[in-house]
Parts: sequence; C-alpha cells; structure tokens
Amino acid sequence: MLSRRSFGKVIGATAVAASVAGLDPATATAAPSTSQPGAVKQINAGLLNVGYAEWGPQDGTPVICHHGWPTDIHSFVDAANLLAPQGYRVIAPFTRGYGSTTFRSDRTFRNAQQSVVALDTIALMDALKIDKAILAGFDWGARTVSIIGALWPERTKALVSVGGYVITNLQSNLDPLPPEGEHKWWHQFYFATERGKKGLERNRDALARLMWQQESPNWNFDDATFARTAASLHNDDHVAIVLHNYRWRLSLAKGDPRYDGLERKLAKAPKIDVPTVTLHGLDDPFAAPNDSGYRDKFTGKYKFSALKGIGGKLPMEAPAAFAQAVVDADKL
Repeated sequence: MLSRRSFGKVIGATAVAASVAGLDPATATAAPSTSQPGAVKQINAGLLNVGYAEWGPQDGTPVICHHGWPTDIHSFVDAANLLAPQGYRVIAPFTRGYGSTTFRSDRTFRNAQQSVVALDTIALMDALKIDKAILAGFDWGARTVSIIGALWPERTKALVSVGGYVITNLQSNLDPLPPEGEHKWWHQFYFATERGKKGLERNRDALARLMWQQESPNWNFDDATFARTAASLHNDDHVAIVLHNYRWRLSLAKGDPRYDGLERKLAKAPKIDVPTVTLHGLDDPFAAPNDSGYRDKFTGKYKFSALKGIGGKLPMEAPAAFAQAVVDADKL
C-alpha cells in the first residue's frame, strides 16, 4: 500500500488524516496541485516524436498513464509522485495532437481512430524497450489501455481503466441514446460541424474549461491548474486530432484502411483477461453508478471502485485513489 508519508506530500492537510490502506474515496481528493512534471523528454516512436514525463527508478515496474480530451500529462503528476517512492517507473506521454508530441512526417494522416492511438503506445513501449507495463488511463486513455489489454495482453501487466470498458463499437454508435444521454454528448455533435471546427480553433481553452466544469462539477480547480494543461492544447495538430476522434466515432470520418483488421477485432467487443481495476467517479455525468454494464468483459482478476464526490477528471481530483488503483491492479 502507499505510505502515509508519500500520501501526505501530495494530498495536503485536508486529507492527511486518511489512511491510504483504508482509503475512503469520498475524501481522497486533492487540493489544487502546484506539482509539475520533470523535464519533458522526447523520443521517436512509430509515426510520432513523443513528448513524455517520467518519475521513479529506471528499473522500476513501468506504469504508463494515458490522458484524453481536454487534458494532458499534468493529470498524473500527483499520482506519479505517490507511486514513484514505491518503486514504480511512471511514464505519462502526450497523446498525438497534444503538448510536445508531433508527427514525424507532414504527410502522415492526422488520424485519431482508436486502434491507431493504441498503437502509439505499443510504439512508445518498443522505443523505451519496455516489454510489459501496467497501463492506466481515463477518458480517451481508458479506451487506449482497454484496447491494448484486449489485443496485446502480452504487453500488459495490469490495467486501470477509469470508466470501465469503453472500446468503441461504430455500429452501436449509430443508434441514438435517450435524449438526456445525447444532451451530455453535445460536444461530440458540435465537433461534427464546420461551426464546431471553427469553435475549437478559436475557443479551445474556453471549451476545455467548460468540459472540466461539466465532467467534474464539484472539483474546485484553480486557474493555474487549468492553465498548465491548456497550454498543451495549442499543439499544431490538436484541432485535426480532436475532430477526427469524435467524427470517426460517429462514422462521419473515415479511418485508415491499414488498420481495418484491428478495428474488426475491436468491433467484436473482445474480452480482457489481464488483471484490471476499474474506477468510476460518481459525479461524472458519463459514468454509470456501477460496473454492471460491462463486468462480463473483464474475465481476469478484477476489482471495481466507485468514488463519491469525484467526477470525470478522477486522477486529478483523487490522485491517491488513482495511485492506489495502480498498486491494487499490480497485486491482483
């Protein structure tokens, strides 16, 4: 378990009294973080030159953390500072279209379909000479780690997936949700339009702040916390990647036919047999109250936790709970 000393360094006075060994997710929230990642490193990996931060010993158990939209590697700083003293080597890469991650060729299709984003992680692991890692993610990142767990279990020591099983099924996505559900996904439909493209180009910071407030209604993040992440949304490829991701999900944009075979496998909703911890923030409007909708997709050792008072930005809102989930997954 995470030590009280490590816990206290990051979580602050409001939560120091909590024992991590008996963590109450409802109280394991973070004060606005002033933590920063170390120097961002760059490495060529597949189609990308990937920017990433890392914490902990080089020979530690690798933990690769994945963010989504509109977040970045700062999402994991506090959790990483808890895990590093426990011997974990935590790596947080900027997803394609974010921060200092760039395409190695101007001719490469700015593609954000799910299988390609997952392959970016495989390429990063190869470049860093990491054979197997614990994979942890939220939002787009939860989809990425789930895909790797399903299709490349030999590269996956364990999973932590915030939101559960979120692999996209394009056929299912053609069916409308009830009106309340459609309303929550307003940004997806907005980005399907030319107006939404212009809006993202002009107002990406304001849109990101609105999404943070919508997904984490009880998280009182400060301007400095938001600004650290917002800077990474000004990558030259950001708009193209975000638009393609959401349009592809609705079958409004084509993927790359070279990855059709992988997408056919994912369309079958493959089960995941690696040890997995899933987490839900119960204030996240996109999260279900429990794991009943996907429990049968995880056939290996498994644990589920629901966190009261926590929204969709769970690693930032409850870094101790996220870090503990990594440790728990490792020990399953």
